[in-house]
Amino acid sequence: MKFGIDRLLEEPGLRRPLEGKRLAVLAHPASVTASLVHSLDALAAMPGLQVTAAFGPQHGLRGDKQDNMMESPDFNDPVLGIPVFSLYGQVRRPTDAMMEPFDVMLVDLQDLGCRIYTFITTLRYVLEAAARHGKAVWVLDRPNPVGRPVEGLTLRAGWESFVGAGAMPMRHGLTLGELALWFVRSLKLDVDCQVVAMDGWQPESGPGFGWPLGERPWINPSPNAPNLWMARAYPGTVMLEGTTLSEGRGTTRPLEIFGAPDVAPRELLRRVESLAPQWLSGCRLRECWFEPTFHKHAGALCGGIQIHPEAPFYDHAQFRPWRLQALAFKALRQLSPDYPIWRDFPYEYEFERLAIDLINGSELLRLWVDDPGAHPADLEDLAGADELAWAEERREFLLY
Repeated sequence: MKFGIDRLLEEPGLRRPLEGKRLAVLAHPASVTASLVHSLDALAAMPGLQVTAAFGPQHGLRGDKQDNMMESPDFNDPVLGIPVFSLYGQVRRPTDAMMEPFDVMLVDLQDLGCRIYTFITTLRYVLEAAARHGKAVWVLDRPNPVGRPVEGLTLRAGWESFVGAGAMPMRHGLTLGELALWFVRSLKLDVDCQVVAMDGWQPESGPGFGWPLGERPWINPSPNAPNLWMARAYPGTVMLEGTTLSEGRGTTRPLEIFGAPDVAPRELLRRVESLAPQWLSGCRLRECWFEPTFHKHAGALCGGIQIHPEAPFYDHAQFRPWRLQALAFKALRQLSPDYPIWRDFPYEYEFERLAIDLINGSELLRLWVDDPGAHPADLEDLAGADELAWAEERREFLLY
């Protein structure tokens, strides 16, 4: 198969409208061609194309920042001699000055298929800025590595944030190009937005079910996104960022494992399995022990659980990571009613609302966990309705 960047480089007809235009490239470490050349370098070397600026999202153009809320500075590229603007530094939205050096922005970002992944929000902000300044945006499409499944509560009105770009569920099931089309329509943007579609993407085909295993290597789109299994678990394990539990940062399996020094993994696993076994299909859970070298509980031995959404345990249609992680919170609350699950700290520069609520786009998940009288069926009713509505809404934007 071919990603959008590869088609643009290989097909002169696609590039022709860009000739004579000043181009900006929004990219990150996973923005590479089929031959593993960084997209910025490949585009800058293409005859007939004039790259005059570059942009980097969270974690930087080259992936220089490890954790959340670690800002990247603007700089001049020492090889290309062009300005590189950070959209996770002094600003999150492109400034007027940043929009001046180009006519068309080429967006080549590998997404993870999860609403909270901030590259989605950066795409929205770029589209809004382009609409204001009369610039064009071309999205060089890439796979949604977790495919088409939809899961989670839809973000409620008033809960938009840098980790919540719009009213979609946690697992949206769209590519970045399809999301761009949805943003243009839902936000009523007057902007020239083009999508250079992939060739041959088959999100329902195994073994990758979204990611072309065996055809393209995995490159971390952010420092703690090391493999496909993390991407599959992430729509659930990302909620751990709003808790006191470690999400495995500081280990070699971040966002695949979770736990804390005062968690009894066997007891927790048994309670999870007894509460709603139907939510645990499509993967295998395993009790584990780990010691983070940095971040939460650094240097302390943690008891926890590892999620294995991989062969031979993986069932693409059955795996539901958001429900699985919600169930783990519920089980912990039942085992230890006073356990301080929710972490109260500034999350993505939000000082008023709890991180777990910001992540979920409402208070509904947290209230369900903390309500002793709430059952899995109650959350199923809430999320199921949102998922059905989104599956219908997104239908007209599907390109594959």
